[in-house]
Amino acid sequence: MSGAGDLRELYQEVILDHGKRPRNFRTLPDADRQAEGYNPLCGDRETIYLKLDGDVVRDASFQGAGCAISTASASMMTERLKGKNRAEAEALFERFHDLITGGHNAPPDGPALGKLEVFSGVREYPVRIKCATLPWHTMKAALSEDGRTISTEDGAEASPRDEPKAR
Repeated sequence: MSGAGDLRELYQEVILDHGKRPRNFRTLPDADRQAEGYNPLCGDRETIYLKLDGDVVRDASFQGAGCAISTASASMMTERLKGKNRAEAEALFERFHDLITGGHNAPPDGPALGKLEVFSGVREYPVRIKCATLPWHTMKAALSEDGRTISTEDGAEASPRDEPKAR
């Protein structure tokens, strides 16, 4: 096996691992920030908790119920956010969002995604893009302290790929 087959196998392995044994799946009683996210299409609900020290994310966790993709995305995101400052967290969001949606908004010198690259396989399943990005949009809301519940149906995720194909 090589190329796309390897990536697809790695994608499935990582999603299943983080989906079954999510890291940082807990409340964070001393969180400075938190936000809730909801994907009405598949029922995913997540709360993202952040503990900041100045501008640096010292701890990150999540709670909720969701599909394996959403849970794995939240698990890997919370692992990756620790130690990042606000600008780095937002740049990581842009880079991840571009990976998933095929966009071009991330700064070219932004942080490398590392293991998060495995989510590139989600592009093959446009309906699952919202599952993968829900925790990330919720994290951005937590950072901004806007206090509203994030919904994948509020237009933040609209992209040409999500439009139904003409038959």
